[in-house]
Amino acid sequence: MKQLHVTELHRWLEQAPDRQPQLLDVREDWELGVARLRDCVHIPMREIPTRWRELDRGRPVVCICHHGVRSLQVAVYLARHVFDPIYNLVGGIDAWAREVDR
Repeated sequence: MKQLHVTELHRWLEQAPDRQPQLLDVREDWELGVARLRDCVHIPMREIPTRWRELDRGRPVVCICHHGVRSLQVAVYLARHVFDPIYNLVGGIDAWAREVDR
């Protein structure tokens, strides 16, 4: 499991359209109305144990939440289920809004 800064993710999304990661938003439904990245798979953290098989194991996974705490827990959990590579977005959607969407 690796940590990924929001500027690194932004660069990845912009510069590698043929090698896009799978963005996994683990926030609650109501949080998506506040801010979200496009093309995210949404599985709330509490549903990961029963729904992680919905993810594409052939693509890198970037876990996202509000500040990067819940997504870190999910990334560790998914790493145990043979997801590789898997990333945690440091600072979460809050950092994305402050550093990328300014």
